[in-house]
Amino acid sequence: MANYTAADIKALRERTGAGMMDVKNALDEANGDADKAMELIRIKGLKGATKREGRSTSEGLVAAKVIDGTVGIMIELSCETDFVAKNEKFIALAAQVLDVAVSSGAADLETLLAVDVNGKTLADVVTEEGAVLGEKVIVRRLSRVEGATVDAYLHKTSKDLPAQVGVLVAVDGAGDGAFTVAHDVAVHTAAMAPTVLSRDEIDPETVESERRIAMETAVAEGKPEAALTKIVEGRLTGFFKEQVLVDQAFAKDAKKTVGKVLEEAGVSATAFARFRVGA
Repeated sequence: MANYTAADIKALRERTGAGMMDVKNALDEANGDADKAMELIRIKGLKGATKREGRSTSEGLVAAKVIDGTVGIMIELSCETDFVAKNEKFIALAAQVLDVAVSSGAADLETLLAVDVNGKTLADVVTEEGAVLGEKVIVRRLSRVEGATVDAYLHKTSKDLPAQVGVLVAVDGAGDGAFTVAHDVAVHTAAMAPTVLSRDEIDPETVESERRIAMETAVAEGKPEAALTKIVEGRLTGFFKEQVLVDQAFAKDAKKTVGKVLEEAGVSATAFARFRVGA
């Protein structure tokens, strides 16, 4: 019988994030040697990596960092289960990925994954760590936002998990006032999920499609013909208020739009990014 205890199983599970039976089998094969078992889990995990290709990676975390108050970098690291998402090794891997994103200056995901990390690409490092954790792990997204002032905000949707929502917001002013409003808008963005900064970023075909749907809906509802144009434009305005950051009612004061709050602070928003795990 292999020489190990329940405490050894627990310790190895915490180190690897691997399942109970995988850990027990590895300890059996390694005759209780934890380091050898760790190596076996890694090897077997890599062999099984191709089998995990089709699995869904809808869990994970978002991590972000702001450099000198002017450059924000944000990544989403994805896995299969919330059990792994809160594992210390997974959280440490996310920190490593973010550090590489910061130090390399990579502006897109493909460039980031190709960065050399101690003789391996970052993509290979992530794959190997996924093998140890026993799940498919991927770097899903990278965003880099620059501006006169940039703020990052991370939000936990569950107290038991790492941040699931992350936002970067850039404004064109500097100083405490600019930072405060950038932060307030970042918190708003996390909650209200706008898709674009301004109306001109929405595809004209999408706008026309929304206008057509609004018209057809109003006609089907039997609205007076004389009022159709006003009704359609009102509904289109509602669409913009859902999608466009500066048109949204500000979360802290719904009597003002985000655009108005920025204007009162003497700045304009120049860019933003919002990640929600799995979305």
